Amino acid sequence: MASSKSIINTILALRILTLLFCAASLVLIILTMLRGSIKSEFRGIKSYRYVLGAAAGGILYSLIQLPFAMYHAVKEKRLIRGKFLPMFDFYGDKVIAFLLASGVGLGFGVSFEFKDIKRGETIERGYITSGLLLAGFITMAILTILTSMNRKGRGF
Repeated sequence: MASSKSIINTILALRILTLLFCAASLVLIILTMLRGSIKSEFRGIKSYRYVLGAAAGGILYSLIQLPFAMYHAVKEKRLIRGKFLPMFDFYGDKVIAFLLASGVGLGFGVSFEFKDIKRGETIERGYITSGLLLAGFITMAILTILTSMNRKGRGF
């Protein structure tokens, strides 16, 4: 079995990766919405706004979790003693994973449906944005597995 130090470092790395994937997805969708020629097409689809919100939620949650994960990795102990942080990790990771998963599904679905109506750069960016969000979901899904091991304080 892997040592607790390696698991803690893996959790930190996965939190950073989740933040980066969600940030890249958010930046790409905002740039696409602001772009002149496709601005009205992309902005008019409310589903892409949900994808934007899912990415923003992933970023916000990752930014909240990052200081706790860094402290845990450096000091090898929790910043706040007790069961609060393990439970917050457990439930928070699950909620954000479901949010990201629904954003991914919606992003791919609307891009696929929109492909029949319009062709071009808008749809490609929709697929890329959803793909980046999918990568963020995968890292968060792995985090849910790792944090579930520590739910009752019996893990690392």
